[in-house]
This record gives sequence, structure tokens and C-alpha cells, in this order.
Amino acid sequence: MEPKTALGRTVGALNAGVASLLDVPLLGRLLGKGFVVITYVGRRSGRTFSTPVNYRRKGDELVIGVAMPDKKSWWRNFLDDGGPITLRLDGAQRHGHAVAQRDERGRVLVKVRLNDAT
Repeated sequence: MEPKTALGRTVGALNAGVASLLDVPLLGRLLGKGFVVITYVGRRSGRTFSTPVNYRRKGDELVIGVAMPDKKSWWRNFLDDGGPITLRLDGAQRHGHAVAQRDERGRVLVKVRLNDAT
């Protein structure tokens, strides 16, 4: 694991701030229309991680566009056949299966199919 840089600590603090804002009643409802906290198990470390991400919803599927994917590694946990993911969505824990795909231009989308669709 690489040591945390000043930028890494700043990003971590920003992520924690966004995640906590999602818990504020009115503000959380507004932010929750575009942000969700995902939780997953690292493919190599076996550790559990949570991070806020921006998403679009299409029925029972969520699409997460990964900005600057070469600077991030979380989405690599969902390459090939993908893997399980948990999301705090609409005030409830939801479970799904996520698959990451990189297109020919280097853009990365993570598609999440919800298991317990409502």
C-alpha cells in the first residue's frame, strides 16, 4: 500500500465530508439525487472500503462514471465478472452486483445492477 500523500489525505477528508452530508436530513435528500456511498471489499486486501460516488439511475441499474480513472483504483475491484457492492441509497442499504468497463477512449463506467430492487 502506498503512503498517504497530502493530496490523498485531502481527498479522504473530502470524501468523509460528502458522506457525512448525505446523512443531514434536507441536504442529504438533495445530494442523494446524485451521490451515493458505496461499500465494497478490496480484491487484494480483503478490507472493506466505503466512498461517495456520483451516479445516474436507470431503473434497477445505477451507472457510476469514474472521473480520472487512472488516478483511482476502487473501480478495478469490479473488472471482468465484477463483484458485490452495497450502497446507501434512498436511506436504505441496498445490495447489488457491479461491473466496470473501460471504453476505447479510456473512460470508465461502473454499472450496478441492484439485487433487491424496489
